[in-house]
Amino acid sequence: MTVRIDQTRCIGSGQCVLAAPDVFDQSDDDGLGIVLVAEPPADLLPGVRDAVDRCPAQVVTLEE
Repeated sequence: MTVRIDQTRCIGSGQCVLAAPDVFDQSDDDGLGIVLVAEPPADLLPGVRDAVDRCPAQVVTLEE
């Protein structure tokens, strides 16, 4: 499973970081979301799925 954030459409709301802080962070430069763990282990997937659902810009994806 691979996690991605579309940087061109991210609005920097930080919902992904709140949902899965071990997988996502926000850039110090522009505040946009970044993926820390592109292929998270199974125990982090519930948080990643929550991040996908929470993202107001719908730019977080999980390819299964």
